[in-house]
Formats: sequence, structure tokens, C-alpha cells
Amino acid sequence: MVVQRYLHKPLLIDGFKFDLRIYVLINGISPLRVYVHKNGLARFCTVPYESPVTGNMTNMRMHLTNYAINKDCDDFVANEDEDADDKGSKRSMKSVLDFIINNFSYEKAIKCE
Repeated sequence: MVVQRYLHKPLLIDGFKFDLRIYVLINGISPLRVYVHKNGLARFCTVPYESPVTGNMTNMRMHLTNYAINKDCDDFVANEDEDADDKGSKRSMKSVLDFIINNFSYEKAIKCE
């Protein structure tokens, strides 16, 4: 199942909108057993984000982070260095969480909601 909500004021990294892919396995309902994989994925848009207005609503590469939409864009940055998982259009979830921890205070994070 995909769980998502469009945010009109998203948190941006380097000016780009991103999403986190968190992989979860539900192994049982009663009792509930849930396993969360420690290595998630962050997918980035390939066009810098601007708030939605009539003139940019159809720019899918600005508003949607789907790999299938962004992979063929000239601005897609493939990461070919496993030691630099904080660069490119697909990054590790850990690198994004580290970036947020190191660059945003709790007060700033609350304002992004």
C-alpha cells in the first residue's frame, strides 16, 4: 500500500522536492508484527521546486518524485559512487535524515508542517 499526502510547503534539499521510500513488512496482524527496513530510499525531483501555480502545474518533474518520470530528464543525476550516498537524484534515506538533523533545528522543522 502507498501512503502519501501532497504538501503545499514541502521541505526542500538543495531546492528540490523529495520523498522517502520506507519499506515495511507486516508479518502478522494478531499480534501485530511490523518490520521496518533500516535502509530506505529518497527520490528527488529533477527540476527545482516552485509553489504550484497555473503556469507550472503540468511540470511533473518539479512536483512528482517518481523515478519513471525523472530518470529520462537531462538533469537527472545518477549516483555511481556508493560512498557518496548524499548526491544525485536518488539518495539513501540515511543521508537525507543526516542532512535534516545537521541543518534544521526543531523550530524550523515544525514550521515546515
